[in-house]
Amino acid sequence: MKFTLSWLKDHLETTASAAGVAEAMTMAGLEVEHVADPTVALAPFTVAKIVSAERHPNADRLQVCQVETIDGMKEIVCGAPNARAGLTTIYAPIGAWVPGLGVTLVEKPVRGVVSNGMLCSASELQLADESDGIQELPPEIPVGTPVAKLFGAEPVIDFEVTPNRPDWLGVAGIARDLAAAGVGTLKHFDIAVVRGAYPCPISVRLDAPEMCPVFAGRVIRGVSNGPSPAWLQTRLQAIGLRSINRLVDVTNLIAYDRARPLHVYDVAKLVGTEIVVRAGQVSAGSERIAAGTPEQLIALDGKTYGVDPTMCVIADAMGERPIGLGGVMGGESTGCSDETTDVFLESAWFDPLVTAQTGRSLTINSDAQYRFARGVDPVSVTPGLELATRLILDLCGGEPSEIVFVGEPPASPAPFAFDPAYVKQLSGMDLSEDRIGTILGQLGFLVQAAPAGAAGPWIVTPPSWRRDVGGKADLVEEVTRIHGFQHLPSTPLPDQGAPSRGVLNPRQTRVRIARRALAALGYSEAVTWSFTRRDIATLFGGGDERLIVDNPIASDLDCMRPSVLPNLIQAAARNAARGHADVALFEIGPIYLGDRPTDQRTVISGLVSARAARHWAGSGEDALFGLKGDLMSVLEAIGAPVASLQLAQGSNRDWWHPGRSARLQLGPKTVIAEFGAVHPRVLKGLDADGPMLAFEIVLDAVPEPKSKPTKARGNADLPNLMPLTRDFAFVVAEDRPAGDLVRAVQGADKALITDVRVFDVYRGPGVDEGSKSVALEVVVQPREATLTDADIEALSTRIVTAAEKTGARLRG
Repeated sequence: MKFTLSWLKDHLETTASAAGVAEAMTMAGLEVEHVADPTVALAPFTVAKIVSAERHPNADRLQVCQVETIDGMKEIVCGAPNARAGLTTIYAPIGAWVPGLGVTLVEKPVRGVVSNGMLCSASELQLADESDGIQELPPEIPVGTPVAKLFGAEPVIDFEVTPNRPDWLGVAGIARDLAAAGVGTLKHFDIAVVRGAYPCPISVRLDAPEMCPVFAGRVIRGVSNGPSPAWLQTRLQAIGLRSINRLVDVTNLIAYDRARPLHVYDVAKLVGTEIVVRAGQVSAGSERIAAGTPEQLIALDGKTYGVDPTMCVIADAMGERPIGLGGVMGGESTGCSDETTDVFLESAWFDPLVTAQTGRSLTINSDAQYRFARGVDPVSVTPGLELATRLILDLCGGEPSEIVFVGEPPASPAPFAFDPAYVKQLSGMDLSEDRIGTILGQLGFLVQAAPAGAAGPWIVTPPSWRRDVGGKADLVEEVTRIHGFQHLPSTPLPDQGAPSRGVLNPRQTRVRIARRALAALGYSEAVTWSFTRRDIATLFGGGDERLIVDNPIASDLDCMRPSVLPNLIQAAARNAARGHADVALFEIGPIYLGDRPTDQRTVISGLVSARAARHWAGSGEDALFGLKGDLMSVLEAIGAPVASLQLAQGSNRDWWHPGRSARLQLGPKTVIAEFGAVHPRVLKGLDADGPMLAFEIVLDAVPEPKSKPTKARGNADLPNLMPLTRDFAFVVAEDRPAGDLVRAVQGADKALITDVRVFDVYRGPGVDEGSKSVALEVVVQPREATLTDADIEALSTRIVTAAEKTGARLRG
């Protein structure tokens, strides 16, 4: 929405500048986008008079002019054909920016003669589209007069209108809010009633009152159409509208001035004496037109539109011929031209939803559609018609008929109770009742004392143009924005003490720790469905009828998952198919073993594509050591009793490889975790390439650590002696877990031995069949004194003795 400062002053008595008006609009909630002030660009240009003009000595088409300017006498080279002595024109000094040329004038010779400025045309100052020569001005205009003053250039304010404020689509509505905000005094104009000289010869019939509940109009005979006067053309052109003719320009002026769209029809082009407002029609079928074809309308923009039954149509010829789209655009067949002498002036109210949908369907965004879609004031139907009639009579002459008025306008907003104390309660502003009532009254609200027993001391009735107001909070918003958001008190919220920190239960804490531990080990978290395909669930021990989903979200997600591993395997296969085979994934989530709540388990699952596994033992079977190390790290992080866990070879789950899997348990019945290689049969069933290694921790089976009384941390026990290492190689039975040997050696001397690590496992020549050589690195940390050779020898003896108790012997 655009308007000029002088246009605003037609409705508002104010001395504010354009910048001041824009600032007040912003503070009142109107979003100003831009203020264009052409007077700034025209400031350097003034009126000058050519005293003499002689042909340029070096160019036939140039003249050397002696010009009387505001800066004194100047010699200026000019190529305009109309440059002559005695001509009053426009002068641009050196240093001026010429907007039409996009250049800054500099002092330089033109064919050997220095030009001390420039004589300008209207197009070079962007005051006209084209010019034949330099601007010719009346000779009585004094030299030095600012050009901006001559051409009526003034600031233009452009702002964005929110959908709930259609009254801002008229300059009068903007002036009303600015007056309430204290920028000036609102001018009130009574719209005079124009008496009709004869009955209206055009009747109106409403066949679609749900689309157009009220329609008014009148005929004006004997008008003289043609170009609009200069003041009207200037006003419309300043906001970007093209002047068409007097009749059309009047309707455009009122649309922008009062937010009241109108339309004029050429009576001579109407068929019949009745206008019908109806819904669009489709053909029932004929020799020329197929059934279901929508009727066609050639609109004023020259385009042909198909009209369907959801659109409002204005028709003549007994309602058969469409001549306009209600609230959107008129038809070309009844448009007014310079030859028009009799017109029918329309002022109606069209349903906003129907108008908005019509505009979207036909991609039409006319000024009328933009306003009707947001909701035009229904009460403005007759006043808008009277105002347009008066302007047409003043500009075009003619004789008006009586008004034909059909239908009933929509009901005005309902009154409701309001307590002015609610302003302070909701906004914090401490305003007097007089101030609150004054603001609401200036905005058009009717404030009355409430009858006894009402919910508040006031009864407030919103004006007809404020259908967005429906409650007391809306009134508080109006008072707040008009009084000024800058006056909102900055009262801090009361201190509620330290905010409560969320307390995680033990399981949530363990899940959080496990997630961080796995991410630190290089695993990427996957979040998959809790469902899978039934045949896949069968591969992992599920798939029975109790776990079938009655209404699955997809055909391949019809069963609750009995394990997280199938989803991780499929995710790894998808990554491998796209060139990313070296994936390590984990997921923490539920699995379902039955239809009871107690059959749900929370598991921590991890999977590694063994094709890309990197480990000291290689990428074959011994890559399980790396996976086992990751598993033990996670268990230790979540507080599992790692030292008490028993390693059992194999698994009773047939999706694990029988010779390359194991389980960790606390006793024979409590299985904490399973790990190993996924069976090739299962990988084939999931269309995945192996090998793949995985583990699955049953979080519910991991016992919680015993709580210890909190005590102050003591001094750090940091040894001041260097540690030393000793290597041992023991031969043990092939089926003896290396962990048993590690624990035995660790217990040989708990005070001196701080760590025992396996660094090699050997099978081959020198080691009996059915046995293996396990090499251990023992880290010894002296505490009180440096160990002597005798001390180290004694410790070594204790280590060998502890290992022999597990059936191991020192390798010779």
